[in-house]
Amino acid sequence: MKITQLTVEGFRSLRQVCWQPGDLNIIIGPNGTGKTNVLRLLELMVASAQGKLGASVQAAGGMDPLVWDGVAIDIRCVLETSQVDSLAGQQSYSLELRRLGNGSSYRIEKEHLSVAKSGLAPSDLLLRHARSASIFDLSCQQLATPEEYLQDEESLLAIASGPFAQNRMIPAFQKALSAIAVYGNLNTRADAPIRQTSITRMEHRVAADGHNLISVLHTLYTGDRQFKADIHSAMRAAFGEDFEELVFPPAADQRIQLRIRWKSLRREQSAAELSDGTLCFLYLLAILASPSPAPIIAIDEPETGLHPSMMPVIAEFAIDCAQRSQIIFTTHSPQLLNAFGAVRPTTTVAKWQNGETTLSTIRDADLAYWLKEYAFGTLFQSGELEQMV
Repeated sequence: MKITQLTVEGFRSLRQVCWQPGDLNIIIGPNGTGKTNVLRLLELMVASAQGKLGASVQAAGGMDPLVWDGVAIDIRCVLETSQVDSLAGQQSYSLELRRLGNGSSYRIEKEHLSVAKSGLAPSDLLLRHARSASIFDLSCQQLATPEEYLQDEESLLAIASGPFAQNRMIPAFQKALSAIAVYGNLNTRADAPIRQTSITRMEHRVAADGHNLISVLHTLYTGDRQFKADIHSAMRAAFGEDFEELVFPPAADQRIQLRIRWKSLRREQSAAELSDGTLCFLYLLAILASPSPAPIIAIDEPETGLHPSMMPVIAEFAIDCAQRSQIIFTTHSPQLLNAFGAVRPTTTVAKWQNGETTLSTIRDADLAYWLKEYAFGTLFQSGELEQMV
């Protein structure tokens, strides 16, 4: 899945935004301009596809902190996406949440999923208006959904994607939307899960909060030669030839540990002893070097906790991963921007104007012109990037 256009109304600072991302995306802008709200919106859409929208809204404190300025009536989002798996065409999914009164409650007012194949008019896959909903089978026959199966706070997409779905395009889209991965800062405190032993299990993707990092590293490092080679290359680029390997010794009760073996030390370093930066670095590598990454990967300020010398490694893996996934970074780091070298990410500037966020993408031709004379990070530090829109 790839987002070709994202339209948002009434969500947090995104009062009215339309954004067209590319394959590799950088969102820049001062603190407080709403860059992270783009990622929070994606999280909300993922929750809706997973049948966890109610819990997500509740965890955010209800509708009041989610709607623009606490006064917007609706949150509307339209995702225009490219091909899903082997299904040709463009998909469009829209979701509208209607706030009920001034409280924290809401209901799904409208929901629509359609597909448009090349040269043909869009075909509806599912359609909902409040408590009235229908899905469409492969022959475009409309099938009414019994009202008792609908929930005010959960999407029709989530409940219409079971094993007996009438239209295989619906579960394919639901699966892809559910798989979008949004990452924030990793918890590296002394009591964090990643510093503890982990139950042995097969896991291939890092969870949003990173709690399963050890399981993912163990699965991929011991089961995929290319991933292991990539980790070795990245760790030696960051830490020099003193790095030898990752090891995962067993612990009690079917648990494993994460340790790093250094050539200069007799004893391996455990996850409990590793620096915050080393754990953050492994976290990003596990996300970006995965042989089966999420279709869309969004990371909020990946530079957090890292030494500037690590930025070229992260940029290199992001560029490679963008050939398989759509990548979205928010950043304040000129070192990270410089690390992209001759590669020009789709660069979007977030600004705060009249109480709302605006997103403006710098024209590639303009960026190419300035990059002939100046480094990407230098333009960012000078403020010239933000003046290009």
